[in-house]
Amino acid sequence: MALDGITVSNIVSELKKIIVGGHTDKIYQPLKDEIILSVRSKGKALKIILSANPSHPRIHITNIQRDNPITAPMFCMVLRKYLSGSKITDIRQPGLERIVIVDLESLNELGDMSVKHLIIEIMGKYSNIILTDENMRILDSIRHVSHEVSSVREVLPGKDYVYPPSQNKKDLLRTSYAEFMSLFENASGMKIIPFIYKNYTGISPVMASEISFRANIDKCYVDQLDEKGKKALFDSLISVSEDIINERFSPYLIKESKNGKVIEFSSFYMQQYKSFEEIPYNSVSELLEDFYSEKDNAYHIQQKAHDMRHLVVVNIERCVKKKEIQSKTLKDISSMDKWKLKGELITANIYAIKKGMKKFKAVNYYDKNMSEVEISLDENLTPSENAQRYYNKYNKAKRTLVALEVQKKQNDDELDYLESVLSAIDSSTEESDLDEIKAELVNQGLMKKKSTAKNRGRKIKKSKPLHYISSDGFDIFVGKSNTQNDELTIHTARSNDIWMHTKKIPGSHVIVSTNDTGKAPDKTLEEAANLAAYYSKAKTGTNVPVDYTLRRFVKKPSGAKPGMVIYETNSTIYITPNELAVENMKKSD
Repeated sequence: MALDGITVSNIVSELKKIIVGGHTDKIYQPLKDEIILSVRSKGKALKIILSANPSHPRIHITNIQRDNPITAPMFCMVLRKYLSGSKITDIRQPGLERIVIVDLESLNELGDMSVKHLIIEIMGKYSNIILTDENMRILDSIRHVSHEVSSVREVLPGKDYVYPPSQNKKDLLRTSYAEFMSLFENASGMKIIPFIYKNYTGISPVMASEISFRANIDKCYVDQLDEKGKKALFDSLISVSEDIINERFSPYLIKESKNGKVIEFSSFYMQQYKSFEEIPYNSVSELLEDFYSEKDNAYHIQQKAHDMRHLVVVNIERCVKKKEIQSKTLKDISSMDKWKLKGELITANIYAIKKGMKKFKAVNYYDKNMSEVEISLDENLTPSENAQRYYNKYNKAKRTLVALEVQKKQNDDELDYLESVLSAIDSSTEESDLDEIKAELVNQGLMKKKSTAKNRGRKIKKSKPLHYISSDGFDIFVGKSNTQNDELTIHTARSNDIWMHTKKIPGSHVIVSTNDTGKAPDKTLEEAANLAAYYSKAKTGTNVPVDYTLRRFVKKPSGAKPGMVIYETNSTIYITPNELAVENMKKSD
């Protein structure tokens, strides 16, 4: 569910009580579309996240921790220039628009009090964070919108700030019964739910569904409503409006009872979800933090991994194309033994062959049935030269085969390695995971190391393997990259720990710590196998084969690529990856 105007109203209500009167302390821009304001208010240090993320734009109090760039982006520098140490005097929302305006005042260079407005527009891919002066003239924005991008509304330094184009929607907080009834004049053929959210600002389809549900008229058309139905719908609208005006918010998450999957969040109790699990929150900020943190992190991980993933995919395609060429070459030289035979038969019958002959039949004395073989000849060559032609063709194919076997193994090993890297990228959950994979690709010569002022001196946070605890209390560790797989298997795991990996499928190494006993209960083995299958390329497969053996039977060949090992005396478990089972396993930091 996206943030609608009602949820924004809940956020503004909460922030107004907590941070108005406070002072900005520090300002960071950890991501290109995200600002963190550090605020001191009522004796507390708080952080406010302002995000223009196209998928998850929002503003709320946060406890999120992100690494900040060595050099602050330009927009962050502008905010620091004008807002550092400023006092927050008000937070407001125009109507039920998805816009939040934070008013701040501070002394300017001349020592005079000046007012600035920090505006957060929560509008999906058009979301923005804009700083204006007291006259609403734009000082800067996190996303510049030129005339080439939008002929309707420019967002550039020096331009006057204007609200996004109106969609001629009505203000729910100021509506009247007469205005409500007038909307039916041009609504013939429209369903009730879109009728509500297309005519009133700040109402999402989910909230429109709730309003119609409360009026007992959901899933029907406008034309089917009589006067009683219209009055019930209007009363439902007014009830929501009064809750907003009186700030009677009660934020909570809505989950499916069976699998615990989050399906919605709301600032009000939703009667349409009364059969679902409800998790109430005291703070809408806490609710949004829980709802968006994982999704937001996944989005930024995906964005950061984009170039790296593209590089790996390009190299995989190169290896696949090379494999196809190698297969074709193998097919072409599959007849080389026949070429040797023909050379020998020509030599054995050399006195029966004359120059100028185009073909010749000879008895194949290697065949117990003494079958005849027809041999094509070059009429311009002597019998001896024709024999030599077939020998040369055979010897060339023989040399090609020897070289091809080496090249094929190298290509297959590289393809397996690249597939494992791709699997690791897709399984990454933290920026440190990607940093580790990037360092690995640099070491393998697949990516150039960039040394810029931005990266110089930046410490790369070391990623740690995932740590789960089985239902039987056994520690289970899951590698998140090839480098980490090597570290986990070769250096960390003990000799009698149990090692797991999907059979001939790229994925993570999984270690079950057995306290040197070499044994673990069947339930623990099943849970570990599920982790191995889930953190592999076969994540969405069924009956995935997972090999397991004691760590002492796992070896790393000299010169092998990161994560590549050989093993013996293994057993195999077949399992269908279960995401819910992974989520429900106890996870340890």
